[in-house]
Amino acid sequence: MGIFSRLSKFGLGNLSEKEIIEDKKPEKVVREPKPEKSPEEIEKEIVFEKKIKCPVCDLMFPVLKFRPGKVKLIGSDTDLRPKYENADPLKYDAVVCLNCGYAGLSRYFDKITTRQIKDIKEQIYSNFKGIDHPDFIYSYDDAIARYELALASSVVKQARNSERAYTALKYAWILRGKRESIGADKSRIDEIKDLYMQELEGLQVAYDGFTLALAKETAPIAGMDGDTIVYILADLARRLKKYDDASRLLGNLIVKPGINQRLKDKALDVKALIVEEKKKINAKDD
Repeated sequence: MGIFSRLSKFGLGNLSEKEIIEDKKPEKVVREPKPEKSPEEIEKEIVFEKKIKCPVCDLMFPVLKFRPGKVKLIGSDTDLRPKYENADPLKYDAVVCLNCGYAGLSRYFDKITTRQIKDIKEQIYSNFKGIDHPDFIYSYDDAIARYELALASSVVKQARNSERAYTALKYAWILRGKRESIGADKSRIDEIKDLYMQELEGLQVAYDGFTLALAKETAPIAGMDGDTIVYILADLARRLKKYDDASRLLGNLIVKPGINQRLKDKALDVKALIVEEKKKINAKDD
């Protein structure tokens, strides 16, 4: 007899064998793994559109901006190019007015004089044929075009050497970013070589510009102190195979009293790279 055995009078005798309390382990629920988001999908989530006013033509125009702090910094190249996980915020730093074609890095875009506005209107606005405005993200090609326009504007408005140099440096970084995104695709080897040569061209402009800026401008230069500029110059010289110049700049930096230890360590690392690169060159010559 059991509690349920008396249910037959209610017509529920079929429940007489049921246990009231069961020590039953819950069945494991197999969850389907969430599909990983592609870098492009991640980038779309952290990019937003913003309208800003052009200081040249006074019209409002849309730009894509990168939400700060939304991607993880994973390191930097020896010339201080920052590298991030899944996306490249550098693609969003060159701003181009869709109406008149005036362009510049974010830090310089609004810093323009009446004389410079006149030059931009005469030499750029009057000839500008427009540029596409992507809906979601900037591709590397979109970014390269924007940086080239920023460089053009810096020349037309006769910007300080530091602005031209910094724009050229970031332009070279964008070219490097595209080259790295291609990877080791042998079918695109000619494109990879071309990107590398364009990068070197940008680095040369940056090297020349920062050299002049260091001699004629007062720090901070492009937001950096003098020691940092010297360090960047040294690494640019290394990348351009100007090893004597690179070694001289590094030597002066390493022995400078009061230099930041972190920067000194980076300088020592670049010095070691120069030794290794020269060994490889000598080995080839032998």
